[in-house]
Amino acid sequence: VLIIGESGTGKELFAQAIHNGSTRQTEPFLAINCAAIPKDLIASELFGYAEGAFTNAAKGGRKGKFEIAHGGTIFLDEIGDMPLELQAHLLRVLEEKEVTPVGSSHSKPVDIRIIAATNKDLFQLVQEDKFRLDLYYRLNVISVNIPALRKRKQDVEQFTKHFLPTKTFSQG
Repeated sequence: VLIIGESGTGKELFAQAIHNGSTRQTEPFLAINCAAIPKDLIASELFGYAEGAFTNAAKGGRKGKFEIAHGGTIFLDEIGDMPLELQAHLLRVLEEKEVTPVGSSHSKPVDIRIIAATNKDLFQLVQEDKFRLDLYYRLNVISVNIPALRKRKQDVEQFTKHFLPTKTFSQG
């Protein structure tokens, strides 16, 4: 599933609702902001790393988010900001259903559902050679466009009723 919408439209809440309404609801839901993880660390964060993979690597290595979410759902927010070289690695995970931790030659099977979100035009990024076309097609099986609240004026009244107290307070 690819969720498209401006920042602040509730893409993560929508992804969480998809997870909660699925057969994977009792399994982990991990949300990852691809724009917030430094480019040098994103591979080890997502796929984990083997002991000795780099200086100060934890003894015994560390599981990545994909391995932690095994059986559940990974929400990749801001997928349009994922570095191009890591997109190839992600595509391989989608195709092979396994991850290879950084510094390891052994892969580990993973059973995950991926929900991605973006506020960017991924197809335009493809045309600019900033996003892989094959990954775009893999992620865009079902796309959901969430319009901004200013374009959903009928929802403002419902949100107001939900967030404002129903009782009025008297002075005195």
